[in-house]
Amino acid sequence: MAAAGKNVSKRKSAELAQGGADRTPSRKDAPNPVWFKPVMFGFMLLGLIWIVLFYITSTTLQLPVPALGQANIFVGFGLVLVGFLMTPWWK
Repeated sequence: MAAAGKNVSKRKSAELAQGGADRTPSRKDAPNPVWFKPVMFGFMLLGLIWIVLFYITSTTLQLPVPALGQANIFVGFGLVLVGFLMTPWWK
C-alpha cells in the first residue's frame, strides 16, 4: 500500500516539473517592462553627468557631493556600471 502511494507522489511531482518546464521558456521570451530601458540608460547618463560635473567643478566647488572628494569618480563609474550590468537582460 505504501509503495503505491509513493509512486503516485512521484508521478505528480514529475507532472508538475514537466508543467513548470513548459512555462519557463515563454517567460524568458517575454519582453522587458516599459520602465527597463529608461532606467538602464538613466543610470548610464546619470553616472556620466556625475563624473563630468565633478571634473568641471573640481577646482572650485567639487560638486556633486563635496564631502566625497575624489570618491565622486567612483560613484559616477558605479552608476554607469549598474546601467551596463542591466544590458544583458535588455530585449
